[in-house]
Amino acid sequence: MEIQTVLEQVKKDEIKFITLQFTDLLGVIKEVIIPVEELEDALTEGVWFDGSSIEGFARIQESDLFLKPVATTYAVVPWLTQNGKTARLICDIYRADGKPFEGDPRFILKQAADEAAKQGFIFNVGPEPEFYLFRTDDQKRTSPLDYGGYFDLSSHEGYKVIKEIIAALESFGIKVETSHHEVGLGQYEIDFHYGQCLDIADKVVTLKYSAKKIAQMHNLHATFMPKPIMDMAGSGMHIHQSLFDTKAKTNAFYDKEHEYNLSRLAYNFIAGEIKHINAMCAILCPTVNSYKRLVSGFEAPVYITWAAMNRSALLRIPKWFRQRKEAARIELRCPDPSCNPYLAFAVMLKAGLEGIKNDLTPPEPVEENIYQLDGESLVKKNIGVLPTSLREALDELKKDKLIHEVLGEHLFQKYIDVKTKEWDQFKKQVTNWEIETYLDIF
Repeated sequence: MEIQTVLEQVKKDEIKFITLQFTDLLGVIKEVIIPVEELEDALTEGVWFDGSSIEGFARIQESDLFLKPVATTYAVVPWLTQNGKTARLICDIYRADGKPFEGDPRFILKQAADEAAKQGFIFNVGPEPEFYLFRTDDQKRTSPLDYGGYFDLSSHEGYKVIKEIIAALESFGIKVETSHHEVGLGQYEIDFHYGQCLDIADKVVTLKYSAKKIAQMHNLHATFMPKPIMDMAGSGMHIHQSLFDTKAKTNAFYDKEHEYNLSRLAYNFIAGEIKHINAMCAILCPTVNSYKRLVSGFEAPVYITWAAMNRSALLRIPKWFRQRKEAARIELRCPDPSCNPYLAFAVMLKAGLEGIKNDLTPPEPVEENIYQLDGESLVKKNIGVLPTSLREALDELKKDKLIHEVLGEHLFQKYIDVKTKEWDQFKKQVTNWEIETYLDIF
C-alpha cells in the first residue's frame, strides 16, 4: 500500500487520529498519537521522538530517533471511536542520519528475512499464542474468568470476550484459523494463518495489543505471562516453521521420498536450531518466570530432542494431509508469548540457515515419552536439557557467536544488560515459599 493509497483510505474511513506503534527491546508496544492532518508528513518524513527512556534503546547523547510508518500495516482500530476514529500504523525506527536504528527489533528480523531472501527463501511461521483471562475485581489478580478445561465450552462471558478479540483481529486483517479453551482455568489460545515472518511478527504484537485492550473493556486482565499460577498450565507459543523456495515456488521442507516427508534441507534446519537452542532460550523464553513453565512433567518440553508423534519433544513434525505439500513444517515447542516475536523469529531463522549452510545433521529422533526416561537412559541417548533459569540461558547466550551476530553489537549488549538486571533483582527477592518453608525451622 503506497503513501497515496493510505491517505485516500484515511479519508474514506473518516479517520481523525493515527496511533504510530513500535516495540521496545522486550516486545512491549509503545505508541505516539498524531492528528490525521500530520499523517502525510509522518509517512514521507517520519516523526521524531526521544529514545533515551525506551527500554533497551539509545543513550542520552544519541537519543534522537524517528519513526517511519509502514504503509502496509494500516488498519482501523475498532474500539477507538470516541471523539473520532483512530487508525494504526506500525513503524520502523531510524537514526538522525537516516540509517536504520540497530536497536529496533523489527529491523533485526528484516535483516534476517533479507538474508533468507538472498538465498532464495521466504521464512514462514505459524505461532500458537496462549494467554489467561483474569478478573480484576479482586485482590488476587489471578482469579480465572472461568473454570473450563482443554477444548471445553467456555463461560458465556469468556465466549463473548474471545469473539470480540477475534473480530478485532479480523479488522486488523488477521485471519484467525481456530480459537479454543486451553488446559488452564480461564486460559485460551488463538491461532492465525501462517505467513511471512515479518508480517506474522506484526500480527503477534497486534494480537497481544488487542487482547489486552478488549479485556480491559470487560474489566478483565489478559496476560501472556508464561506461568501466572503455580500448578496450573503455563502459557506457551509453539511456532510452526517452514521455508518457501521462491525460485521453485514450492515448500522447501517437503520431500515425499524421505521419512516424515521432510527434505534434507528441513533436517539441516532442525539441526541448526538444536545446535543453538540453549542460547536461543534467552530470547524465546526471556523472563525469570519463563523457567517456571519449562519444568519436566508438564506439556512444555525441556529435553533437546525431535520427533514426529512425540509431544514431549522440543521439535515436533506435525501431521498434515499428504496432498497439502505446502503444510510440511516443523514445530518448535519451547517459546512462550512473553518473547519479542521479532527477535524470536530472527534467531530461529538464522540458526536454521546456519544448519543448511553447514549441512548439519540432527540427532536420531526420540519417539518415546521422554518424561518416563530415567537419568541413565537420557545419558545413553545423549539427550540434553534446556537451561533451567534465565541466568543459565544468559550464560549460553553470551557464548553464542551466531546469536551475537543476529542481534548485532548494540542490541546484544543491551539485551544482556537488561536481562541481567532482571535476574539480579529476582535474586534478592524473598518469596512466600521461603517464609513458609524456613521461618519456623531455622
